[in-house]
Amino acid sequence: MKVKKGERGYIRYEQKKRFLVTLGLFALPMILFIIGLVVTDGNKANIFTVIAMVGCLPACRSTVSFIMMMLQKPSETKTYEDICSHAGDLLMSYEMYITKETNSLMVEAAAFCGEEVACFTSRAKSAEQINECEAYLAKILRANGYRCHVKIFDREKAYLERLDSLNRNRLDLEKSANEKFTPDERYPLLSRDELVKHTMLTLAL
Repeated sequence: MKVKKGERGYIRYEQKKRFLVTLGLFALPMILFIIGLVVTDGNKANIFTVIAMVGCLPACRSTVSFIMMMLQKPSETKTYEDICSHAGDLLMSYEMYITKETNSLMVEAAAFCGEEVACFTSRAKSAEQINECEAYLAKILRANGYRCHVKIFDREKAYLERLDSLNRNRLDLEKSANEKFTPDERYPLLSRDELVKHTMLTLAL
């Protein structure tokens, strides 16, 4: 069963998927190479060998993608369940490995509510890394037309309290953010919160 980006289980799903894709991409050049040996009676200097060598390039790129995903791990089940129990009616997203040139960060959960984006991570190496990721996300969202306050929590208790606060004030926060909101012509059915989530997901591995 396919698991979409932003859903629980995405990391495990992508690890298996990318492994199979990488395996298949390496298998095709190998088959071509063997066919070439059979057709030319063991002579490696043939067009099949050349095609097989060039065909390894996509497989190598896929290998890099597979390794990057294997380095990630999903959030703990208890953490996920605790967050879900406080999510309420908030629009949520999970298991997003936010990539940038430096200091990429695994965001285990994110809540979208009006101009507020509240994220949780237990993988941050330092406060500086969190601050840089917050600034990066806010900058990208702003560049796409969404003014948002991005806050990344690294303590679960504080994050759960923030979710509770957002739930209590959800209607007012969404109303305020929607006052100047213009639907995107490319995604006319998506709300502002959904568009912010969509934009953030494009930054994830």
